[in-house]
Amino acid sequence: MKFLIAITACALLATATFAGEVEIAGMKSKTPDTWKEEKPSSDMRLTQFKLPKADGDPEDAELIIFYFRGGSGDPEANLKRQLAKFKPAEGKDKVDVKLDKIKVGTHEAPYQDITGTFLSKFPPNAPTAKVTEKTNYRQLYVPLVTDKGDYYPTLIGPAKTVEKHKKEFEEFLKNFK
Repeated sequence: MKFLIAITACALLATATFAGEVEIAGMKSKTPDTWKEEKPSSDMRLTQFKLPKADGDPEDAELIIFYFRGGSGDPEANLKRQLAKFKPAEGKDKVDVKLDKIKVGTHEAPYQDITGTFLSKFPPNAPTAKVTEKTNYRQLYVPLVTDKGDYYPTLIGPAKTVEKHKKEFEEFLKNFK
């Protein structure tokens, strides 16, 4: 009987998921257990995570933290670049975009929320890249300018899935210390 209890305990420990820790600008925050860390797909990505899809959505969302030591333009220019990655949803004359502020550790940063048809390109900056239109997509984007470089936490995916993870994303950002 003790043997069975020991095996059961080991199995539970082996399948437990633990929150990861992310460091930006000398501050750290823990990720929720449901975020699955992946190997960054480019050198511009400090880290990236898959966030599980909501019921009925076609795919998972992605949380990416882009990092540029020397910066990549002012926040306003970056906000415009992000907006250009979307076109209005069918039947609408403009992309749904909201702009607010959010506290990331001790820094206040713009907080952009875009919903529409995402113009997915690979490679992203290649002029001849194939564009795949992804309808009903949403992106939460925070251009964070610090003295240690510029960080760009970005949550993107199907709108319902992004909504499912929005509060976790905001808490993750606010918890940087």
